[in-house]
Amino acid sequence: MKPELPSPLVQIRPDWPGADALSILVKRDDLIHPVISGNKWRKLQPLLTSSNQHLAGIVSFGGGFSNHLHALGYVCAQQHIPFVAIVRGDYRDNPTPMLRDLSDWGASIRYVTKQEYRERSEPEYLHTLSTRYPGYKIIPEGGSQHEALAGIAALTEELPDNFDVMLSPVASGATLAGLSMSMKSHQQVIGVAVLKGEGYLESLVSSLLPRPNSAWTITHQYHHGGYARTSAPLLSFCRSFEEDTQIPVEPVYSGKLFFALKQMIGDGVFSAGQTIIALHTGGLQGKRK
Repeated sequence: MKPELPSPLVQIRPDWPGADALSILVKRDDLIHPVISGNKWRKLQPLLTSSNQHLAGIVSFGGGFSNHLHALGYVCAQQHIPFVAIVRGDYRDNPTPMLRDLSDWGASIRYVTKQEYRERSEPEYLHTLSTRYPGYKIIPEGGSQHEALAGIAALTEELPDNFDVMLSPVASGATLAGLSMSMKSHQQVIGVAVLKGEGYLESLVSSLLPRPNSAWTITHQYHHGGYARTSAPLLSFCRSFEEDTQIPVEPVYSGKLFFALKQMIGDGVFSAGQTIIALHTGGLQGKRK
């Protein structure tokens, strides 16, 4: 499972209104690993590097297209760690490609109702899981445990010091929290919400930070209806972006990120001469049918 690090940092010159006044770079974390790509590799670093000889197994949570469950399921299969995936919704009659992979890798999949899934962070529910799966490590949805922040923060060591703004998709908060911890005084990281969660996402990020900082904000205008929801303009943009840049994207995370970047440039959010870095967090398995 050797990663390709540091991941490439490439410049793009899109034909977007206002883009010629900026330096636009893409951090290609999607190229770190063919399966455990992007922020998932960085979040799972503690698991990948620690000894698992006393670990009975792992339990974690996600939806039917979860990049986190997909990456974690692969890691567990490679390291022969029993894995329980608690999935929101019932996909037994129509499993997604991600769920088919988990089954092939030997994961135990538990489909739960939306009501039960909402309890995934409640102490009583977590205690029930600990009793049901003794000795298993329970990892939060999206891999957003405090241990993941260091792996995310280390990403900035691969970047030049002279960038001004970094953009990243936001779903569970850990990536944005980790990035904000290592921003310099002249830098800012903007999270692009990929789901409906104004206020909720901010609370997730704040809860993960060891101390408050003002290096981050979240924009909520570009989720296109919610998590894994799309729109005709988004799908059209994804196709044209791939054709123009040769950078693959999907409509759940990276597509919304670059769609937002184009719109924000057009709206004059950035100042002329600034250097913008867009973090491609991988998850391309999510575009499979």
